[in-house]
Amino acid sequence: MRKARVFLAAAAVLFALILPFAGCSLFAESGGQETVYVTSVRQSGEGEEGTEFTVCYSDGTTSTFTVQNGKDGADGQDGQNGQDGEDGQDVTAASLYEEYLAQGGTLSYFEFLRQYLTFPQDNGAAIAQAVRSAVSVRCEYTVTSVTGWQTVKDIAVSQGAGVIYRTDGEYAYIVTNYHVVYNSDANEDNGSNFARKIVCYLYGSENGFFRTGETDADGYSVVDYGAQAIGCEYIGGSVTADIALLRAPLEEMRAVGGGFAAVQVADGYTVGETAIAVGNAEGQGLSVTQGIVSVDGEYISLSDIDGTARRYRSIRVDAAVYHGNSGGGLFNAAGQLIGIVNAGDEEDESINYAIPQEIVCGVADNILYYHAANGGTTRCAYKIALGVTVLGQNSRYVFDEASGSGHIEDDTWLQTVSEGSIAAALGLQAGDVLTAMTIGGETSALLRSYDIGDLLWTVRAGDAISFAYTRGGQRSQTSTYTVQTSDLSAAA
Repeated sequence: MRKARVFLAAAAVLFALILPFAGCSLFAESGGQETVYVTSVRQSGEGEEGTEFTVCYSDGTTSTFTVQNGKDGADGQDGQNGQDGEDGQDVTAASLYEEYLAQGGTLSYFEFLRQYLTFPQDNGAAIAQAVRSAVSVRCEYTVTSVTGWQTVKDIAVSQGAGVIYRTDGEYAYIVTNYHVVYNSDANEDNGSNFARKIVCYLYGSENGFFRTGETDADGYSVVDYGAQAIGCEYIGGSVTADIALLRAPLEEMRAVGGGFAAVQVADGYTVGETAIAVGNAEGQGLSVTQGIVSVDGEYISLSDIDGTARRYRSIRVDAAVYHGNSGGGLFNAAGQLIGIVNAGDEEDESINYAIPQEIVCGVADNILYYHAANGGTTRCAYKIALGVTVLGQNSRYVFDEASGSGHIEDDTWLQTVSEGSIAAALGLQAGDVLTAMTIGGETSALLRSYDIGDLLWTVRAGDAISFAYTRGGQRSQTSTYTVQTSDLSAAA
């Protein structure tokens, strides 16, 4: 687990004191003659018949082909290596690679793709898609501060960001960080440590706010959040996941602007892929930064949310993140959500963190489910306790030559199994290695030891659960256990 000075990427303003909170060449010789090979493939035009690509060869010749609805209408002009193609022939990276090998190429398929089929990428379209789901968030609290002999009560406003996670016929549901809507310094007049007022702003809307100079009946400053502020309601959250869920009336959002949309969630993420952060940097409005995924899974320690030190599984990125980015989305090159930004390292440059999308979605869906199931009376997520302690062992990197990507795997080894627990009822024992978990008929492989914790967010009362495991080198399957309502408890 990384130990560092980590800041929670939310900004706050205390009005009373006005204090901020924190292409490549390859030559081969054959029979004394230079082997001709592909040097690049580039998009060279766009027309009514489709998109034209030009293949360049090491001897200076070229050939072109046009892609129309995914088909090739190659004209085979000029190049001694260009082949006349039949209309309707599929154009694939594999077919280009076969031509490359026929011309004496020696690179692996992955290296060929990396060197010759990597086109300059403009992420403008992805960003335009991502910001449609982005909102900035402001939360209001009553606080008490002491300066010398003077005690002052006034309003504090935290500033973060959020992502429109889902919409229904009446509301938009917004994911943000728990620490954006929770303030351990809120005083008794606030009623709780959760924000007494929450507003959000769509991307591109005016998000200025100011103190009016008036006070309310309790003597606190009145804050004007502007005509385009959209009132939000806190639905629920989990401090152990640092995720909170808000909702805002769709009618109010449409009155401000109709360009918003619920986020698209990625299937996953890998080290080295594009990471685009959209957040309310320094509380100055939504802005965009870009980097890559540096580490796909590590643990950081945070104690600033409610004073309790906790470990948080995170994605590490080198995209710039600032105070106020908390709760903002982390997106891939397709504009799909891969995480929610929540922290950064103030001592080391380009080390920032986001909550992985599998946790984000697991917690948000859990809160939505139980909030509806309990008639809106609950504000938390619910989980079962398996009664095990787990350790990841035999960590290794697995590379897929076909896709040119890889990932880390480890073994989910059971250190202990508690007597009388669900795990014991399933017949599991200490020393077993879990390989898959089935929930309600859907089986998920356990490739990392933390996968089991992520999957527990998706368990509901009535679900039948079971595990595949190995014991003494022998593969086996547990019996099935049906989860009871009594097995569920509120998750912190």
